[in-house]
Amino acid sequence: MKSWSLYKNHRLFAGTVFLGFLGLSSLIALQPATRVQADNAPLPTAVALTPDQQAGMRVFIGEGCVACHTQQVRNIDMDKTWGGRPGMPADYAWRQRLDVWRATPSVLGSERTGPDLTEVGVRQPSDLWHLLHLYQPRSVVKESIMPAFPWLFRDSTAGTPAGLALHVPAAYREPGNHTIVPTRRAQQLVAYLMSLKQAELPTGQALPFLNVSPPKEAVATGAPAPGGEPVLDGATLYATNCQACHQASGEGLKGAFPPLKGSPVVNNADATLMVNIILQGYNPRPEYGVMPPFAAKLTDAEIAAIMTHERSSWGNKAAPVTADFVKKVRALLKPGPATASAL
Repeated sequence: MKSWSLYKNHRLFAGTVFLGFLGLSSLIALQPATRVQADNAPLPTAVALTPDQQAGMRVFIGEGCVACHTQQVRNIDMDKTWGGRPGMPADYAWRQRLDVWRATPSVLGSERTGPDLTEVGVRQPSDLWHLLHLYQPRSVVKESIMPAFPWLFRDSTAGTPAGLALHVPAAYREPGNHTIVPTRRAQQLVAYLMSLKQAELPTGQALPFLNVSPPKEAVATGAPAPGGEPVLDGATLYATNCQACHQASGEGLKGAFPPLKGSPVVNNADATLMVNIILQGYNPRPEYGVMPPFAAKLTDAEIAAIMTHERSSWGNKAAPVTADFVKKVRALLKPGPATASAL
């Protein structure tokens, strides 16, 4: 007579374990996932990734970038530097399984050996900067500990489209007159990085951060100005917003980003053009990367502090700029990037 004892019948034992596994999987995995998926949808302003950007995300994962970079802005004050608002479930609701066998790729990350990339497409919208950073990070950020990815590029001496060649500083390239060209995978990875931007909320207002840390005083120095506003630290603001391209020395990178040291625009007694370039961006010279506009990112006082720092550093000796002057120029802005042949 067949025994139905759980410990004597291996089929009954295996079947019980299997049914228990299915029940627990449904209870702690399938049901919560289904509920989360039903309760969340992509924001109306979210933009789906293009095929190239999706391919770039797979390169991002395949090259191990997720090991050092997060894409999650926590709801705490110290995370303000990584995004305009805290992350929310709707930010990730667009993600779908790659196919029946492969799950949704996760790019949230778990540590910040490198900076968070949630809004790197806003902080650094220059594809040239990203390509240089991938080829040799120290060429644009001297203190970087990020490994280089030279295998995402190839050396070519002929047949290279003019717009595709990468102007790498001589100190960071191999000897010889080789033209460094990004591969398709490198271009896809950069396309993905530049797509990383937080979608605006339908209300147009950002979620508040929790003020769990005291406000930073790094940008305020000296005594308040006559109007009662603190004096902003232009050097700190420059390091945060401009140094990645123009470098701490103000010398820029030859063939990539123009120098501010000795620049006729920076040293011009009339700072109107310089204000226009900062507010509207700059892209008339093919030998340099595109400079993004800062009109929406920086206040008049912050722009004035940065300009004053640039006009008095690295041997530059131009007069300071006031927030009122920047405000007046901003009021006269016309749509489109600034133009200048002298920069």
